[in-house]
Amino acid sequence: MTVNAPERQMSEMNIAAIVPCYNEEVAIPTVIRDLKAAVPGITVYVYDNNSSDRTSQVAAEAGAIVRFEQRKGKGNVVRRAFADIDADIYLLIDGDDTYDAAAAPHMIETLLSGPYDHVLGVRTEDSDESAYRPGHAAGNKAFNNLVGRLFGEPVTDMLSGYRIFSRRFVKSFPALSREFEIETELTVHAVNLRVPQVEVPVGFKDRPEGSESKLRTYHDGFRILRVIATLLQYERPVAFFGGIGALFLLLSIVMSVPLFLTYADTHTVPRLPTAIFVTGLAIVGALAIVVGIILNGNLRQRQENARLAYLRLPPVA
Repeated sequence: MTVNAPERQMSEMNIAAIVPCYNEEVAIPTVIRDLKAAVPGITVYVYDNNSSDRTSQVAAEAGAIVRFEQRKGKGNVVRRAFADIDADIYLLIDGDDTYDAAAAPHMIETLLSGPYDHVLGVRTEDSDESAYRPGHAAGNKAFNNLVGRLFGEPVTDMLSGYRIFSRRFVKSFPALSREFEIETELTVHAVNLRVPQVEVPVGFKDRPEGSESKLRTYHDGFRILRVIATLLQYERPVAFFGGIGALFLLLSIVMSVPLFLTYADTHTVPRLPTAIFVTGLAIVGALAIVVGIILNGNLRQRQENARLAYLRLPPVA
């Protein structure tokens, strides 16, 4: 049987699976076994994030290397794992057995065939019964549209926890998030650095019986919105501060029209506090625009440094 180039490369690569876990005693053995069956030779690292059940014990029994991260939050786990683990290819997957581990070989081969630096697993449900919790599908779609519009590149499933990375992506990623907003940061980093990336459909199913979701719909949703706003401030300063400045200038213009009309008729300014307030709005608006322009210059330098850090490492192929 003929073996294609990506398959040969995959067999020669050091592939590490990173599995963040918090109280996943029920699901984690299946995830580990499925990953090892799908990708022979893969090293599975389970990061126990302060679990109160037997997650670490059953993960070790299933053949994983178990490590511990005391700071709560998936973002803290990913930051620790990306710093600690050296590999050619990194696979990130949740430990709740909702993603199809059998898709891993195809995702890795896709990464190698590009070569790409980021392969995003886009969730497609395996059954007619939705595996999404109420409101999650709509929220995910809304976040996808928002990030696509703000950062200029379409994203199908920015909150997916199933991804494949090259080494140069991982070692050039700053990983500043603490909790579930790490997926947002990964997505925006890939867009801003303009790394070669592609999306691959993957199976998505409900959690196994006895396993409990750790997601908090509104809490996590607001955290993601805050991260998007923060990233917009730092990565699109002209749009962020320019928009604020334009709003203040528009308000000052609208509020100043009656003052000018009154002055044209009476040559007086009877509403002096309003005139001072309008002047303040105009000054703040102008300053916001100037701040955006200055920060845009800093952004250019940061982007150049990030690009150089990325280019110091060879492509995965």
